[in-house]
Amino acid sequence: MSAILKQAPGMSERCAIVSAAGWRSEKIQPCHQERLAVVYVRQSTLHQVVEHPESTRLQYGLTARAYDLGWPENRIVVIVGKSGTSADGRSGFQRLVTEVSLDRVGLILGIEMSRLARSCKDWYQLLEICALFGTLLADLDGIYDPGQYNDRLLLGLKGVMSETEIHIMQQRLRQGLLNKARRGELRLVPPLGYVQRTSGEVVLDPDEQVQAVVRLIFRQFAALGTVHAVLRYLVAHQVQVGMRAHEGPERGEVVWSRPNRITLLNILKHPNYAGAYVYGRRPVDPRRKRAGYPDSGRVVVGRSAWAVLLHDRLPAYISWEQFEQNQARLAANQAKADQLGVARDGPALLSRLLVCGFCGCRLSVTYRDATHYSYGCARQFSEYGGKACQQFVGASLDAFVSAQVLAVLAPASLELSLAAAAHVAQERADVDHLWQQRLERACYEADRAGRAYRLVEPENRLVARHLERDWEEKLAAQEQLEREYRHALETQPRTLRPEDEAAIRQLAADIPALWQAATTTVAERKEIVRQLIHRVVVAVQDNSERVLVTIDWVGGTQTSGTVVRPVRRFSQLSSYATICQLVREWTAAGATHDEVARRLNEAGYRPAKRCPQFTYAIVEDLLRDLVGLNRRTRPRQPDGPGADEWYLLDLARTIGMSPVTLHRWLIRGWATGRQERHAPRRWIIQADAAEVARLRERHLRPDGYYLHHRWAEESPAGAPDRQDSEQGAG
Repeated sequence: MSAILKQAPGMSERCAIVSAAGWRSEKIQPCHQERLAVVYVRQSTLHQVVEHPESTRLQYGLTARAYDLGWPENRIVVIVGKSGTSADGRSGFQRLVTEVSLDRVGLILGIEMSRLARSCKDWYQLLEICALFGTLLADLDGIYDPGQYNDRLLLGLKGVMSETEIHIMQQRLRQGLLNKARRGELRLVPPLGYVQRTSGEVVLDPDEQVQAVVRLIFRQFAALGTVHAVLRYLVAHQVQVGMRAHEGPERGEVVWSRPNRITLLNILKHPNYAGAYVYGRRPVDPRRKRAGYPDSGRVVVGRSAWAVLLHDRLPAYISWEQFEQNQARLAANQAKADQLGVARDGPALLSRLLVCGFCGCRLSVTYRDATHYSYGCARQFSEYGGKACQQFVGASLDAFVSAQVLAVLAPASLELSLAAAAHVAQERADVDHLWQQRLERACYEADRAGRAYRLVEPENRLVARHLERDWEEKLAAQEQLEREYRHALETQPRTLRPEDEAAIRQLAADIPALWQAATTTVAERKEIVRQLIHRVVVAVQDNSERVLVTIDWVGGTQTSGTVVRPVRRFSQLSSYATICQLVREWTAAGATHDEVARRLNEAGYRPAKRCPQFTYAIVEDLLRDLVGLNRRTRPRQPDGPGADEWYLLDLARTIGMSPVTLHRWLIRGWATGRQERHAPRRWIIQADAAEVARLRERHLRPDGYYLHHRWAEESPAGAPDRQDSEQGAG
């Protein structure tokens, strides 16, 4: 027989007893035989192909049936595909649909046509294409024409039954899996820090260093509060994370690697570390599933969507209460509108803590530069087109809240100092313990490599050379680790020295100095404030300089106060009417501007904007704004050019030079002048006839001559020697 028929040795008796005449049908036309006959061989797994070859022989034997139906050997094609509930990832089925769509296939043969696709969507799509291009389908039960209604109805019923069959099987398997999970007996891959015994029991990793790193991660997150801060801590102290390899030549062994953000998040979010058995925490979302990737599409769902949650089923690293606190902290660190977010390095101390006293919305922060910022609420303006609620400079409010926080912390200074010293000591002890474990591991690996080298026969140099090289590498790694440990002890001893403890107690006793210290970052101050304060409600009173502040502490108590903010206009001051009345009375009594300013300062009044006190100019501007009092109690001194003085523009025209050049000479000290006190504040230069002649000669001489010879000698007394000044000043 032909080569194609030889592919099906040992054909089953079922195929053998079906004669060619039994397969003959008037549905097969010459137009079908002019095209290809495709034998679709469906295979599930490699195990099925190896251990259950009878189905494979049966399917490959269909090539003989295609030959008996009249197809020549060169038009019989075998397409190997795999079973599945959809066309995704099934290249064989997709190729079959493509060949039919190109009008190349006249007949499709298979053991059971309805099992070409376990999904009605894919099955009916194939039927539509076959009916459109006149392709027949054949299995052990007969030949079908999808273009005929009776055959199409029969094929449709078979497709529905096939899909129902796979659905029932999957439902049974799923229910059995859930029942096993509800008892906590379903085997799952344990996370980092756990191992699973052959009996199915999940226990802590027997490696003490692996456990120590996991516990250190939880302690540092409780102290630092953010995943990135924990990651920086681990990197700074050269702490590696050990995990068990699940595949490969190192399967079951501990593999040490650098910590990363994803690993830390998985540790902090996994409920197994709190002793809970969980199933259904990461179900598959069909909308995110990628073709060809069976494990894709998994999403993390909330606790209410977990299929199974059993407490106290595993040995725990932390308590369930601490696990819930960690989840709440991770959620609060997210930059969302309803969360505080992580404390940033911006100078605004109360960012995301301020609440508008008018609309109840959260105030935003606006930075003018690196040090100047303001708080404001513009929600009504941006959302509803109304008027902005309030806006004010943030420095005064931050100072008020800082004073309140320091007053609250003052009684606990002793406890804070003891807790700080204990925390630092515990942290150093943890790091030193990890170093000792790493050194012990390196020593063990070097000893094991040495024992392996000593046990090999000396004549077996092929093995001895490799073991010798491995021993040398282990010894070098041990020596390098010891050097790193000694360097770490030099920079940070394992225990606190007496002077370190004294410094910690002194700083904790003087909390204001510690608060203002240069080593205390803005983020650390914000973190302290957020630990004590729930929110701060602010409301500007009648658009004045007075800001009503209400601090809601975490314990439930409240503190109220008033903060004075800088305002732009005098009319915004709450005491504006009183100040105007006093200025009128004192001015009418003949007091000068200086006397009025002094009296206002002594009375405790403060001007608008950021001026600390009233001055002559402020009183003058205030009187200018008052109707009927725009007069001067002190005559202005004449401010124009006097004897031997020139306006800069007039002198430049007299000399015949550019005013810009003359102004540059004035700035450099090559000419002497002053500026008017009042607008337009023009420059006035002192120059008698001799000075005018000298300036004119300077303008006409070459630059290099005066720069290196005469200009320094002829400069006015006291003018700086600028021989290294720019050339081309004239």
